[in-house]
Amino acid sequence: MDDQNKNLILATVLSFLVILGWYTFFPPPEPAPVVEPAVNETVATGDTAGAPVAGGAAATDAAATAQIAEAEAPKAPRIDIDTPRLSGSISLQGGRIDDLSLKDYRVSIEDDAEIVKMLSPVGEPGAYYALYGWAPGAGLAPDEVPGANTIWQPQGDNTLTPDTPVTMTWDNGKGLTFSRTIAIDEDYMFEVTQSVENTSGNTVALAPYGTLARHGEPAELKNFFILHEGVVGMADGELTETDYSSMPDFDVDPREGKAEVTQVAESGWIGFTDHFWMSTLIPESGQAFKSIAKYDDRRDIYQTDIVLPTVTLAAGQSSEVTTQLFAGAKEWATIREYEAGGVSGFIDSIDWGWFFMLTKPIFWLLHNLNQLIGNMGWSIIGLTLIIKAILFPLAYKSYVSMAKMKELQPQMEELKKKAGDDRQAIQKGMMELYKKEKVNPAAGCLPILLQIPIFFSLYKVIFVTIELRHAPFFGPFQDLSAPDPTSIMNFFGWLPWAGPEPGTIVALVFIGILPLLLGISMFLQQKLNPAPTDPTQQMIFAWMPWVFMFMLGGFASGLVVYWIANNTITFTQQYLIMRSQGYTPDIFGNIKSGFKKTPKTDKK
Repeated sequence: MDDQNKNLILATVLSFLVILGWYTFFPPPEPAPVVEPAVNETVATGDTAGAPVAGGAAATDAAATAQIAEAEAPKAPRIDIDTPRLSGSISLQGGRIDDLSLKDYRVSIEDDAEIVKMLSPVGEPGAYYALYGWAPGAGLAPDEVPGANTIWQPQGDNTLTPDTPVTMTWDNGKGLTFSRTIAIDEDYMFEVTQSVENTSGNTVALAPYGTLARHGEPAELKNFFILHEGVVGMADGELTETDYSSMPDFDVDPREGKAEVTQVAESGWIGFTDHFWMSTLIPESGQAFKSIAKYDDRRDIYQTDIVLPTVTLAAGQSSEVTTQLFAGAKEWATIREYEAGGVSGFIDSIDWGWFFMLTKPIFWLLHNLNQLIGNMGWSIIGLTLIIKAILFPLAYKSYVSMAKMKELQPQMEELKKKAGDDRQAIQKGMMELYKKEKVNPAAGCLPILLQIPIFFSLYKVIFVTIELRHAPFFGPFQDLSAPDPTSIMNFFGWLPWAGPEPGTIVALVFIGILPLLLGISMFLQQKLNPAPTDPTQQMIFAWMPWVFMFMLGGFASGLVVYWIANNTITFTQQYLIMRSQGYTPDIFGNIKSGFKKTPKTDKK
């Protein structure tokens, strides 16, 4: 490999290191969301989310002056939720879905760890809940429609299961009877049917709505640039993502309690997404609605709403509308089924990132390998083999080109002796030599360049997707989404005590077995070629494997497994291909030369 080729590789790797380091320590700010013209759609409330108001700006302004007072949530009766995957309850105060736990997921890998609690009622830390109602329009006062504190009356069964929906009713005492039926499937999708019957003798206008309210930012907020957390929504095929800190983003005061409103013509949804969990309000496909997101800084409440078109009911008329609520884990297979069932673009609620054209097929392949193999660690290794097989034609040309470059090494050295210090003559002579021998000096860099987006895509897949959460490999590696739990301090897991806490300086210094294997594999791959003649380049290349070892040591262990497998396969491919071209890399000689001042030149 000549100096020009090594310079290109060196520049590529250093650029990769700089980009990785910069984005790790200085994550870029999220772009400001596009804000629709401000429409004052919400009513300020006491302790819980405000309800949207129907009937246009005039009705909204009138309702805003008469704020709905809400006291601390009393101990209202509850309806139990019991499904194969969910447990919890629904409060009859407001009909809130505010108590929900995920039976299949625990907060840690310990056997006695608590199951994940997703929704919590008002009064508990991090209150997070869904509520539904009717926004008052012409002919109605706010207290004549069910609100966040309305006490509903249960009808029939008091346990919500996939086989037994529950129904609750409320009569406003002035001729309007409201009914709400909640059903649920085997996974995470609620179906909420709201109806109203008008026997008041007057014509009234009102609009059905659904609300997700979150008191404060989630305690488990990662605030990591590679992951989106906050509001996620789809509006007629356009995905929007808004961080909590940018919700909404106005010039004067980014948290003045106003709403960001989007008019959706026929298909969409909106909600909150966490690292692994999500809640989403979903109108029926083809239904127009207003998608609203806002932050109330007075009460530290984040809120998303769906407001359906206002209906006008004459005396004796009734109206009914059905919407859905997803509340659960962001499982690829489950979300894909919901998308196939009519929830437009739902698979994009998973944060696939900039390289979505790579992350989606990479995850699809990894998911199917895991279905076949039954072990995510071996599936990552299998994925690496397939990726290397796909790139093999390019790698073959690259390594053949590198072998030919070795054959030209004596001629290059002779050219340098003749040209002396005339670098222009050296470059011109080399280009003529490459052209004559039909050698592309940049061919050896192409596999490296292709590995960078693949690396970032796999990192995204391993960090973001729930399928890697708590996924075991073998022995001490019981969570491939977490850093290597072993350490030199516990003799790489053989001694009966835990290693240092991941993410600490001690864990960075006393690395585990996977980062060590990563460094060794990079070192051996590097020694397929002699060290560069330039002392500065020689020093940088000598340190590079160990810099990567410490830098990637704190990454998800699944990513380190991929990198080790990739290095091992690359080493084997390069060694065999170069030998097939008549060039035998002197690996041990190159290792020895690394300890000398003058690098050793390989022999054919």
